[in-house]
Amino acid sequence: MRRFLALSAVLLLALAACTAAPDDDRSGDHWRPAPGLAWQWQLSGRLDPAVDVPVYDIDGFDHPASAVADLHARGRKVICYLSTGAWEEFRPDAAKFPAAVLGRSNGWPGERWLDIRRTDVLEPLMAARIDMCRAKGFDAVEPDNMDGYANRTGFPLTAADQLRYNRLIARLAHDRGLAVGLKNDLDQIPDLLPDFDFAVNEQCAEYEECELLIPFVRAGKAVFHVEYELPTSAFCPQSRRLGLSSMLKRYDLDAWRRPC
Repeated sequence: MRRFLALSAVLLLALAACTAAPDDDRSGDHWRPAPGLAWQWQLSGRLDPAVDVPVYDIDGFDHPASAVADLHARGRKVICYLSTGAWEEFRPDAAKFPAAVLGRSNGWPGERWLDIRRTDVLEPLMAARIDMCRAKGFDAVEPDNMDGYANRTGFPLTAADQLRYNRLIARLAHDRGLAVGLKNDLDQIPDLLPDFDFAVNEQCAEYEECELLIPFVRAGKAVFHVEYELPTSAFCPQSRRLGLSSMLKRYDLDAWRRPC
C-alpha cells in the first residue's frame, strides 16, 4: 500500500508539472542567459568574430547565416539585433510599412517611431523579421526602441500600449524558439520581467538607474549593459556588485570594447 501511495504521489507531481501554467518562465525551449556572461555588441564595421566572449549581439539584417554559424563554431551564442519600435528607411522591408504608422524621428538619421498600437499592421512585419533571425540560426532577439510611450513619437502612446506591444514581440520570439531581451524601458521592468529572458541597457550608470535592473539578476537573467561616456572605473565596481555584464563602447558600436 505504501508503495502504491508513493507511486501515486509521483504520478500526481508529474501530472502537475505537465499542466503548468503556459506563462511559466521555465516553459518553452530557448536559451536563457545567466547573469555575469561577458558579451560583445557590434552593429557597425567589419564583424570581428575573434573576441573571446560567450555572447555576441549583431545586426540581424547585415549578417548572413554563415556569420552566425561561424560564431557558433567558435562557441558563441548569437543575439539578433532588430529595431521593432522604429522604422528604418535603409532596411530591405522599409517599403512595406505604410505612412500611417510612421511618426516623428527618434533622433537617428532615417529612423522614425512606429505607431505600436497598430498591431494589425506591425505584427506580420515583425513576425517576418523574427522569422529571418530564426532562419539565420540566431539564438535570441534584441528588439530595439521598445519605449516609444516615454518619447515624443507623434502618437498618443500609453504605458498600456507599450506593455501590449512588448509582450507581443516577446511572444513572437518565444513562439519561434528564440530568447528575447528587454531593451531599456526600465520603468516597465516589474511588469515585463516574466516575459523577457534578459535585458539590454545603455547608460544606466550615467543616469543612475542600474538599481532598476536588479530584478533581472535576481531572477537569474542576464543584464547586458554598456556605457559610452563614463570611464570603466566609474561604473565597473557597481556593475560587478550588481551582477551586470558591462563594458565601455563607442556610440557607433564598432568592434572596440573595454569590458569590466
